[in-house]
Amino acid sequence: MDPRTPGAAAVPGAQELLACEPNAGRDRIRRVGIKDVAREAGVSLGTVSNVLNRPEIVAESTRSRVLQVIDSLGYVRAEGARPLRGWASRVLAVLIHDLANPFFTALASGVEEAAREADLGIMVCTGAHRPAEAARHLSLITSHQVRGAVLTSGEGAGRTAAAFRRNAVPYVMADQNAPQPGTCSVGIDDLAGGHAAIRHLLERGHRSLVYVSGPDRLQQVRDRRAGALGALGEAGVAASALRELPCAGLTVDAGRDAGHRVLGLPDRPTAVFCANDLLALGVLQALYEAGLRVPDDIAVLGYDDIEFAASAVVPLTSVRRPASAMGRRAGRLLVEDTAQGTRHTHSHVVLQPELVVRRSTMAVPAR
Repeated sequence: MDPRTPGAAAVPGAQELLACEPNAGRDRIRRVGIKDVAREAGVSLGTVSNVLNRPEIVAESTRSRVLQVIDSLGYVRAEGARPLRGWASRVLAVLIHDLANPFFTALASGVEEAAREADLGIMVCTGAHRPAEAARHLSLITSHQVRGAVLTSGEGAGRTAAAFRRNAVPYVMADQNAPQPGTCSVGIDDLAGGHAAIRHLLERGHRSLVYVSGPDRLQQVRDRRAGALGALGEAGVAASALRELPCAGLTVDAGRDAGHRVLGLPDRPTAVFCANDLLALGVLQALYEAGLRVPDDIAVLGYDDIEFAASAVVPLTSVRRPASAMGRRAGRLLVEDTAQGTRHTHSHVVLQPELVVRRSTMAVPAR
């Protein structure tokens, strides 16, 4: 049953869209080298070497120009590097945003499971959304000849993926909802997830709703909003029934602040849909501190279904994203893509979310 149709249950499983380009094309990618840096900066090889090894003897203006070229080209020193095909490395890397977010912990665990199946180990790198950290991770990965990496999408992911491509490091994108040429990706249908969340609240009788969202630059945040609005339209409810309270981050603190803003609204909603569970847990805290009863006074619905959702003071209804399954599938695709003597066809895998109903939305609002 289609998850976008009224009355449909959550749909497990995955849909694959083949991108139809084999991995052989990446073998022709040439790693950015020191000669490229010298040519682009208009200096000698020796000058580039000095910038890298003895920067104090290079004029500041020249050093600055060379460093800018190194950054723009994505040059990475790889001591003792060998061609990627034929590497003996038994390690995969996974770059995530924050181990404090259980969603990413579960995703990394899924990658580890796939690596273990192939008798490989993993290197977990955090802070992947920060450019300086992503560059440091890439340097470690190339220097230690890691076999390939699973990259999580989000802020800074495009820049990180481009740097990996420039250095011919195999990678698979996780939590990526649009296929990219030349690589595999695994995503989750967040349009369906946002649709399922709002449809559930509408079925419970709610007509005054708030969407506590995150940074609009994140595709997942936009997709969940679009799915929510789609559910309103299908039910014949005006889009104005869903007010949005944006947050700068997707954290408990941001959710607590949003909860206080909900309390300050002149026409308080009967239900709050949050872009992730950490926001929802923060909203729950703010409502609880204000003496409101969840769900009797106001319902709260989260997204991700992290392990803390079920054990909250009021068990949280949430849209489950199969983080572990996504990591496992991404890891398996990376293993296949980097296996010697194989011809791999890149694919984009879309996993379906599942609505998990708990006590935080079980009451019917007063009419």
